[in-house]
Amino acid sequence: MTDSLSLPHHGSSTINQALRSSLPVVALESAVITHGLPRPKNLMLARDMERVVRENDATPATIAVLDGVICVGLTDMELERLANEDNVRKISRRDFATAIVKKECGGTTVAGTMFAAQRAGIKVFATGGIGGVHEVETMDISTDLQALSNTPMIVVCAGAKAILDLPATLEYLETMAVPVIGYGTDEFPAFYSRQSGLPVSARLDSPQEIVEFVKAHWEIGMKSAVLVCQPVSPEEELPREKVDGAIQQARREAHEQGIHGQVLTPFLLARMAELTDGASLKANLALLLNNARLAAQIAKEFSKRWEKTA
Repeated sequence: MTDSLSLPHHGSSTINQALRSSLPVVALESAVITHGLPRPKNLMLARDMERVVRENDATPATIAVLDGVICVGLTDMELERLANEDNVRKISRRDFATAIVKKECGGTTVAGTMFAAQRAGIKVFATGGIGGVHEVETMDISTDLQALSNTPMIVVCAGAKAILDLPATLEYLETMAVPVIGYGTDEFPAFYSRQSGLPVSARLDSPQEIVEFVKAHWEIGMKSAVLVCQPVSPEEELPREKVDGAIQQARREAHEQGIHGQVLTPFLLARMAELTDGASLKANLALLLNNARLAAQIAKEFSKRWEKTA
């Protein structure tokens, strides 16, 4: 039977059992499956992320909408269906009701995944890169940033997607009082590249330190997420000069074709893969798995601390 929730009720029996038993659970998004990666890499990635979470002693909870039902935890058959479904909706917070009423299928963005994960009681979420501020003059600002400001969750990522305006994105996060933690780094990762030249608000070097930070942040009454930014591995990173040139060309093409809104990011990511001869896609896949691994380790430590204080 499908592990699902129909809001406002809580989530699947599998996920609820893990949470009731103080076992670590990691939420995983599905927009990367439906809109972020080409077939068949999307299904391979979905399965690999769940496998990595399990190998690190946590329970994966891939979140999506199937036939108008918000699902927290998918079967392998449902993962396969989602990866191969045509005409699926990209679901952020404003899109849930539409998908429910029309009984549609869709992949949840960072903001959408955080909403469903919070309702299910999950505190740790792994993604690739968060959405943020596109070129400032377009006023295109991702709902992900608002979600980070008002959803108490540990979000593990590789920074914001490199196609964004990274300084403006960091400014927005500062305005919304979201801690930006560099995991083993003093710099905000630039998604495909390890360095951006931009500082994080704090550096932490272990899952234990992250959980201690999170505990202090939430215990004093803060309601925001804690953004944990882990750089892509040195073996998989792309040189900044190569990335920057491809980004500028992709942005220029998007402007010329009038592409904007929810379809902009998928277009830019796809063009990046083409312009870098697949190198950006390879880095994207590697960092997603690295983030799933770290998120599972954090979730394991978080569940131990929670059990001690419960």
